[in-house]
Amino acid sequence: MRIVNLRHLAIGLAMLAAAGLAFALTPRDKIADHGTRIDLENMIPKQFGDWEVDGNIVPLRADPEQTALLNKLYTQILERTYVNGKGQRIMLSIAYGGEQSESMQVHKPEVCYPAQGFQVTKQFDSRLNTGFGDIPVRRLVAEQGRRVEPITYWITIGEQVAGSNFKWKLEQLKYGLTGKIPDGMIFRVSSITVDEASAYQAQQEFVKELLKFMPDSSRTRFIGADS
Repeated sequence: MRIVNLRHLAIGLAMLAAAGLAFALTPRDKIADHGTRIDLENMIPKQFGDWEVDGNIVPLRADPEQTALLNKLYTQILERTYVNGKGQRIMLSIAYGGEQSESMQVHKPEVCYPAQGFQVTKQFDSRLNTGFGDIPVRRLVAEQGRRVEPITYWITIGEQVAGSNFKWKLEQLKYGLTGKIPDGMIFRVSSITVDEASAYQAQQEFVKELLKFMPDSSRTRFIGADS
C-alpha cells in the first residue's frame, strides 16, 4: 500500500512540475507594450509624393459578421484609397494586431476575398522592390463579375517579414522561446484593372514612394529590420 501511495505521490509531483514548467515557458511579454507605439492613422501619410487620399473608392470591406471578428483580432485596421496625377488608384489596407496568433491570419486575401463573394483566379509568391531592399510578398487576382482586382500583400511578425507560413511559425517560435509575444500586421495594396502587369508595377511604385516619406523607425515596422 505504501509503495502505491509513493507512486501516486511521484506521479502527482511530476504532473505539478510539468504544469509549472509549462506556465514558466508560456510567453507573457508583449512586444506591443514596449518601444514605439503603432498608430496607423498617423504613421501613414494621407499625401506623399504624387499620391493623395481619394474618398471616391474604398478598399474591400468585410460584412458585419466578419467586421466584428476582425475587430476582436486586430488592434487597428486602416483602409484608404490613393490616387496620383496619372489617375492611377491604389487601395491600401493594413491590419495590425498586438498579439500574433493563428486566428489573426483570417484577414489574408485568400480568406477574406472569397468570403465576400470573390473568386481568387491566380495566386503566386513574388518579391517586391521597396527601395530599401526586396521583401517576399504574395500576389493574387480576385474577380467578382466585371471587377478584376490584382492584389499584393505581405505579413510581418515582430520586425520580420514572414514570406511563408513556415517562416511565420519559425519567427513565432523564436519569440516564444525568449518569453515574448510578437505583434504583426498584414499590409495589402490592390487595384481595379484587368491589366495585371501594370497594376503590380503601380503598386510597387506606390509602396516605394510611401516608404520614402517614413522615418526609419516607422519603416522598419512595415518592411522588417532586414530590408
